[in-house]
Amino acid sequence: MIRSLRRMLVVALTAVALVAPAQVATAAAPTKAQVLADWTQPTAASTAKWNAARLDRAPWASYGFDWSTDYCSSSPDNPLGFDFTLPCWHHDFGYRNYKDIGTFTANKDRLDKTFYADMKRKCATYSSVVQPACYSLAWTYYQAVVIFGSVEALNR
Repeated sequence: MIRSLRRMLVVALTAVALVAPAQVATAAAPTKAQVLADWTQPTAASTAKWNAARLDRAPWASYGFDWSTDYCSSSPDNPLGFDFTLPCWHHDFGYRNYKDIGTFTANKDRLDKTFYADMKRKCATYSSVVQPACYSLAWTYYQAVVIFGSVEALNR
C-alpha cells in the first residue's frame, strides 16, 4: 500500500512538473548606463568596483567601455608628489563613456564630484603634515574640471 501511494505521488508530481509552466527567473544584465552609474558615484565602494573592473576587464568586454586615459590631461599627474593618477583615470573613464552614450552633460556634475572625492581619499593616505597641501591641490583640480571639463571633453 505504501509503495503504491509512493508511485502515485511520484507520477502526480512528474505530471505537474511537465504541465506547469517553468518559471525561471533570469535577471537581465545591467545596461551600460547602469554599470556606469554604479561605477561613478562619489563613494569609496563605487570607486572600488570601478577599480576592480579596471584590473579585470574581461567580464566587461561586451559593454565596449573606453578605458583609455591621458590621466590628468595637461595638468601634472603627481602635483607636489601627490599621486592623482587613479582619480584622473576614473574621471577620464566617466567622461569618455558618458560622452559615448550621449549623456555626458547630465552626468558631468556627479563625475566631477566623484573625481574630487577620489582625490580626497587619496589625500587621506598621506601624512597629516602634508594633507592640507594635498587637499588644496585636490580642490584646485576639482575647480579646474568644473570650469574647463566640458571644453576638454568636447575636444576628445
